[in-house]
Amino acid sequence: METFAALGHGVVVALQPMNLLFAFAGVMLGTAVGVLPGIGPALTVALLLPITFKLDPAGSLIMFAGIYYGGMYGGSTASILLNTPGESASIVTALEGNKMARAGRGGPALATSAIGSFVAGTIATIGLALVAPTVVDVAISFGPEDYFALMILAFTTVSAAFGSSVTRGLTSLFIGLALGLVGIDLQSGQARLSFGIPDLLDGVEVTTLAVALFAIGETLSVAAAGLRAEEVIEPVKGSVFMNREDWRRSWWPWLRGTALGFPIGAMPAGGAEIPTFLSYALEKRLCRKPDEFGNGAIEGVAGPEAANNAAAAGVLVPLLTLGLPTSATAAIMLAGFQQYGLNPGPLLFTSNPDLVWGLIASLFIANGMLLVLNLPLVGLWVRLLAIPRPWLYGGILVFATLGTLGANPSLVELGMLLIFGLLGYVLRRYDYPIAPVVVGLILGPLSEQQLRRALAISVGDPIVLFQSPIALTLYALSALALFGPLIFYLITGHRAPVGADED
Repeated sequence: METFAALGHGVVVALQPMNLLFAFAGVMLGTAVGVLPGIGPALTVALLLPITFKLDPAGSLIMFAGIYYGGMYGGSTASILLNTPGESASIVTALEGNKMARAGRGGPALATSAIGSFVAGTIATIGLALVAPTVVDVAISFGPEDYFALMILAFTTVSAAFGSSVTRGLTSLFIGLALGLVGIDLQSGQARLSFGIPDLLDGVEVTTLAVALFAIGETLSVAAAGLRAEEVIEPVKGSVFMNREDWRRSWWPWLRGTALGFPIGAMPAGGAEIPTFLSYALEKRLCRKPDEFGNGAIEGVAGPEAANNAAAAGVLVPLLTLGLPTSATAAIMLAGFQQYGLNPGPLLFTSNPDLVWGLIASLFIANGMLLVLNLPLVGLWVRLLAIPRPWLYGGILVFATLGTLGANPSLVELGMLLIFGLLGYVLRRYDYPIAPVVVGLILGPLSEQQLRRALAISVGDPIVLFQSPIALTLYALSALALFGPLIFYLITGHRAPVGADED
């Protein structure tokens, strides 16, 4: 009952006029940027992060929730009409959705995507509200050594989940950890890696790093790729609404996709890719007309889209309750919390309950807004798809630069934006993942703080790190994440699918 009372209070917070306005602005901005070709939710959230810098924390995070869900919806529109997934989780949607669009059924494909996203998002958000307090109750009993082990688990799972190999993921992680050392040591007061530059004494801004790696790096990568074949946008023909047969064939895929997406998304390194592919395979097996798969089966859009959006809500479980980002988008959302001095975790539920439950309640509102607004505005999103790539990415460069300067007006900040943007391009060029760099910068200082706290309590005895059963369990999971692919290879003789593209 306490959960429902807290959620009810959160609804009151979310329904305040200014918060409704922030949610509406987030939904519109998230969809408008997310629908652009090749741009996924991670880049959408990174690009719009500086906009929220001057807002109050509650309004900013509610706007962030709208941007997050809007970016997910926009990505599915680009996948269906343009066959250009903005992220790996949208690849499955493009398989059947674009075939439906070519057959003149783009409207029903967009409708089942939007309604499925609403159904899955609503059910998964209820799951988030019910599961989060239980996880918080467990996490409150954590000591500093347990938190340090939890950070190690976050490092290993994110490194293993992204990129083409664990080694590449760890390399990116250590770049982020090195950047996390920049600034003043909070215990000794000594400057570290500041090179005599006063602007670096406060450390590297997560906002600057995220925008540079995702927005600037992606722009340079697209420019370096040169000319591409002209992309064909499939027009939306006929009604955007589904007929009775479409409804009958979509209901169960929506529910099955939700059942797959939420629990897998809530796991460390679960992500949205696995449930979308599982959902597609399941629907293909259960479909009464399996010959339609590959030619535009509506089940192949409804199930994976529901799984994708349910996983998006599932990702918020470890983020809000433990402070663990398990996806690139979650890492940038964590940066959004930290720009207000807020650290997601069990204490956030007791120190800022209005903010947390208002954020969870705003997910319901953002879901409803997306459903009501986006189907009638399909024509507008189709026009955005026609923006030429040079204009699009030139606009991203300008927007990213002005947004960063607005948040931190400094030539040093501008120089770091350029340097980190070049770093993002180099990482993409040589197939190194981006998300572990951001995670390393955010969680590196926190893990150092917990390690020092544990050693201070034990008067410098490192054995304390291995005495807690919780810590030992987390270390075992970390080892499994790191060496799981190797064990899989030794047993089967085949390489395990180590990770996925986080963009």
